[in-house]
Amino acid sequence: MASMKPKLNKKSGLLETGYQFTDVSEPNLFRNMYPYNDIPKLIFNHRIVPMNLPEKIYITDTTFRDGQQARSPYTVDEICKIFTLLHKLDNKSGIIRQTEFFLYSPKDKEAVEKCRALGFDFPQITAWIRARKEDFSLVKSMEIKETGILVSCSDYHIFKKMNWTRSEAMKNYLEVIEAALNEGIVPRCHFEDITRADFHGFVLPFAAKLMELSKESGIPIKIRACDTLGLGSSIPGVVLPRSVQQIMYGLTNYAGVPSEQLEWHGHNDFYNAVPNAVTAWMYGCSSVNTSLFGIGERTGNTPLEAMVIEYCQLKGNNGGMNLKVITEIAEYFENEQNFEIPPRTPFVGRAFNATRAGIHADGLMKDEEI
Repeated sequence: MASMKPKLNKKSGLLETGYQFTDVSEPNLFRNMYPYNDIPKLIFNHRIVPMNLPEKIYITDTTFRDGQQARSPYTVDEICKIFTLLHKLDNKSGIIRQTEFFLYSPKDKEAVEKCRALGFDFPQITAWIRARKEDFSLVKSMEIKETGILVSCSDYHIFKKMNWTRSEAMKNYLEVIEAALNEGIVPRCHFEDITRADFHGFVLPFAAKLMELSKESGIPIKIRACDTLGLGSSIPGVVLPRSVQQIMYGLTNYAGVPSEQLEWHGHNDFYNAVPNAVTAWMYGCSSVNTSLFGIGERTGNTPLEAMVIEYCQLKGNNGGMNLKVITEIAEYFENEQNFEIPPRTPFVGRAFNATRAGIHADGLMKDEEI
């Protein structure tokens, strides 16, 4: 599938080591950085890779999928309302590019149909399924053009959750992915738990195989790098599999994944969701996956509204998005959803721009720009 022999990187002009699929009898759990009964460790090899901000960057949304795993499910009408607000925020810019839906229940299917009937170009409607053929039949029957497919890539998941070997995992994943390709459906492969995975022994060989299939089929297979436990780090020089920079560099340079087919999905377990998502953009990833207010399982996902502001900082403009809708969305959640937004939450909290410190209040009264 690939060789470990040094190879000249035509982009950087550097001679770099390769990668090779490695089947193992025992799972690699990276105990040196992930001791079971202690806080994860940051280990450094001081490897620095170049920044590579794509010309076009996008925001995708998982409010109706991951976002519903941390709260009471939305009704169909609520989903349609939130979907419409996301469309208003995007404002025909195409930056809020996609949002993903479950397809399992009659309510899920009704929500997809009603949102589709609204006729919006953006955000595009996509699905999410497990790597099972019976799940794929749902995507086919609903005529969804793109679906996420859960393809866990750490030995924690492959060995301990699925009771497979790496070879069995690769085989089972590829069967569902190829079924999608045969129907002309774009597979978005969710590399679950990538920050605890053997990057050179499984992640890169699998990604390279997907790029081969993409070239053969003419369908742009996407890869979503999922930091499932929020263990990724944006600190320069951290070793794989925790380094966000090296994950993005490896996927784009070693496995040949085009930036526009690469997406980052991060959680906030260690308070790093936003910096990790920004780092993913800056090192070659076109899309970052988010949810409104970061609502998601455990500590949540990367907040969509935060990445809208980060987009503006990186690009120097709003790209055509209507930022006023962020406040409208916050008011809808508070007034209609009875969702309590902590008052000091950046951008959406009621006390976000308030101060009670006398010295700051004094400056504000003298000149609000202070």
